[in-house]
Formats: sequence, structure tokens, C-alpha cells
Amino acid sequence: MNHHVFAYAVAITVLAACSKTSPDTMSTDAGTGAKSGARLRIAVVPKGTTHEFWKSVHAGAVKASRELDVELVWKGPLREDDLKGQIDVVSIFVAQGVSGIVLAPLNGMALKAPVRAAAQAKIPVVVFDSDLAGDEHVSLVATDNQAAGKLAGEHLGKAIGEKGNVAMLRYQEGSASTQDRENGFLDAVRAMPGITVASENQYGGATTETAFKKSESLLLAQRAAEGTLAGVFAPNESTTFGMLQALRKTNLVKKVKFVGFDASEKLLGALREGDIEALVVQDPFNMGYVALKTMVAHLRGEKVERRIDTVARVVTKQDLDDPAVKEIVNPDTARWLGE
Repeated sequence: MNHHVFAYAVAITVLAACSKTSPDTMSTDAGTGAKSGARLRIAVVPKGTTHEFWKSVHAGAVKASRELDVELVWKGPLREDDLKGQIDVVSIFVAQGVSGIVLAPLNGMALKAPVRAAAQAKIPVVVFDSDLAGDEHVSLVATDNQAAGKLAGEHLGKAIGEKGNVAMLRYQEGSASTQDRENGFLDAVRAMPGITVASENQYGGATTETAFKKSESLLLAQRAAEGTLAGVFAPNESTTFGMLQALRKTNLVKKVKFVGFDASEKLLGALREGDIEALVVQDPFNMGYVALKTMVAHLRGEKVERRIDTVARVVTKQDLDDPAVKEIVNPDTARWLGE
């Protein structure tokens, strides 16, 4: 997993001071020198900057910004549990008077006020990845997360022969996207009378480290080493990797069928090895691309859809050599991010 390391407080200070800083903290669509005053300047604010998912989103947004000749400013908190950090970033962009903000809200309620402040400042907001309370954003560009969670539940159910105990490791409270996935998963497995949900109230938290510790505790509490669990589900990249590490440490990979969510190099490797039964994957590159295009279309006076669904699909080991799947799970981010 690629980690961008920087002092968050310093980055915020620098961001407040000027619109461009070093490539580690800020990035624009093209380093072509002075920008004309008429050129649109779009801020894209992810939930975090450490997961591979967000790197793909960034690359897709850069592609759209180049096609449309707008300036892209990418900035988010380092960790996905830094709610104050994300609110601060949005507030700074509002103060700077950017043309528009494309936001993946860490919390569906807590970002409502900053988005209202943006709307009052005549700065439109397109929300992506995770829904936001209220109606002051222009559009939502996101996976149908309830349906995606249902796909995970249906696949896991079939993999365990529709019988036995299953456990789900949640992500963190307040995250609308993962909550919807969790609900979709539970709906699917509860529709199978032979399956019992043995655990559904444990939260992995925002990092792979916290998810690993919580997964270990969950497996121990369920006496999984004694063969009590048929399957487990985790709803995002960090919880999936944390659960994978815990299953490996306890020698339960392949014995417990594991369906995860999102893709990274390590998760795809585990899928190929058979340590993961399946991954439900989104198309983060396309999500970033569509979200930025939607914002620019709105700013240029075009009508945009209130809700734009991006696809999710189940990927198994057998699918990994499919060119269409390869393009989704392993986009050429280096081409767009210059890494």
C-alpha cells in the first residue's frame, strides 16, 4: 500500500497560504505555469490519501481535468478517521473561492454544514463515493452500495452452500457508503434460511492496523479456529486487508470463505492465491473521472443528473485475467499521476 507521508498540520498551513505547493501535498492537472483567470479551478477532496482506491480516483480526475482543460487541486486528510481535517480542507477551499468542490464525505451528516457554506458562497459541490445528508449538493456520483453489498452476500452464501455461521466486520460509524454495503450484505445472507449471522456489531476503524486487531478479536470471540465460522465479509479496502492478515495469522485462510470489498495490489495477490474467495470491486478511476466531468458540466451550464451510479462487480480468481477486469482493478495510475 502506498503511503503519502507528510505532516498534516504543515500541509493545511501551506494550503491556506497559497494555491500551489509541493507535489506531495497538492497536485494539479498539468504544471504549465501561470493559469488564466478564466480557467476553472476544481478542488477534489477524498476521504483519505493512503488507500489505493483514492489513488485511482485521483488518476481518473486528472484524466478528466486534462480533457476539459481545467485546473485540478487534490487534497484530503491522510487518514480516513480525520473528520476535522476533512472539514478544514473543505472550509479552506471555500475561503479560497475555488470554482467547485468534488467531495467524498467522511460522514454523511458532519459534512452537511461545510457543503451548505460552500453553496452560500456560490461554490457548487458534487459529492462522490458516499452520500451526504441534505440537498445542497449538485449531484451524487457513487456505486449503488446497497446493491454492491448484496452482491457480496449472495456470493458468500453460494460459496458456503447457503449454510453455516457468517461474521461481518463493519468499517466505521457515520460512513454512508460502507453502511449501505453492510446492510445489503445482511439482507442477502438473511434471505438464506441456512445461514446465521454470528457477529455484525464490530467496527474495524479507519486503518488496516485497527482492522487487523479487531478482526483478531472477532475471530477469537467466535472461536473460529474450532471451525465455527463458514464465512466472513469486510466492506472496504482497509477492513478487507485487516481481516486477511488476521485470517492468515490464525491459519484460517481457505478454511473460512472470505469476501472483501475494493482492490489493491496485495488484495488481488491474495485473491489469486485463494486466500480471498472474492472481492466486490468498484471502478474508482471512472468514479473520479465522472465526478470531475459532472462538476465541469454543471459549471458550464449543462444539466446534470442528480444521481449517477457507477458500477460494482464481483471478481473471483478466475476473472483476474479478463482484460475488462484488469482495467478496473489495476488502472494505469502512473500515466496520470506521474509516479
